[in-house]
Amino acid sequence: MGILGWIVLGLIAGAIAKAIKPGEQGGGWFTTLLLGVVGAIVGGWIGSALFNVGVNQFWSLSTWILAIGGSLIVLVMWGLLTRKRA
Repeated sequence: MGILGWIVLGLIAGAIAKAIKPGEQGGGWFTTLLLGVVGAIVGGWIGSALFNVGVNQFWSLSTWILAIGGSLIVLVMWGLLTRKRA
């Protein structure tokens, strides 16, 4: 999968991750979509390291599950880093 495929996958995975975990992570939709691209890369890395499953094909179910899972992880981490302390 090329770089354009990674970007599209990450943008969609970020939007799905935001729909799964709504809340105040800070940064708005643009930041969430960028975090989705990073999350797709993280999900692909975790999948290949732990499960020997890569993110090679755009239309593969495992690719989408790893990308969305990685996006959720990155979104939660971003929320922890940017939350306001009372």
